[in-house]
Amino acid sequence: MLFTGHYEHTIDSKRRLAIPADIRSRWEAERDGAAWYAVPWPGGIVRLYTEAVFKSRASDYWMSLTPDEDEAELLRTLFGLSARLEPDAAGRIRFPDEMLDLVGLSAEVALVGVRDYLEVWDRAVWRGSMKDRLERLGEQMRRIESKRTKRMGGEGPDRDGR
Repeated sequence: MLFTGHYEHTIDSKRRLAIPADIRSRWEAERDGAAWYAVPWPGGIVRLYTEAVFKSRASDYWMSLTPDEDEAELLRTLFGLSARLEPDAAGRIRFPDEMLDLVGLSAEVALVGVRDYLEVWDRAVWRGSMKDRLERLGEQMRRIESKRTKRMGGEGPDRDGR
């Protein structure tokens, strides 16, 4: 499922977040799974992956019975702090208490579409960063394109796209 835009929502006193109706209307259990996976992220964010995307990304990761210390710590943190969240009949998901406390999210949040997942941000932080994000967009795209070009070992388009 493709996620775009942002939605302003509230996490209620029971730590539940209503998934927006237009997202629920596009949800297909056969394609997306039955649940969401919540992953706490640095910067006070929680990432929400559909069950299908989370499982796909988890299985694509190269696995070893003997990961080095950095890999073992990464896996321990990512999977140990993540949670599977099943929506209730009203389309709400309930976050574990410790997850919201860990990232420091307030009740007023913004859900931000990030291609194949959602990010849950503090609403004021998201609103306050929007203009700056837009102004940095062109330079950020150029840096990313430059990195891709270097990885591929070739020359990419110039600043005019040629």
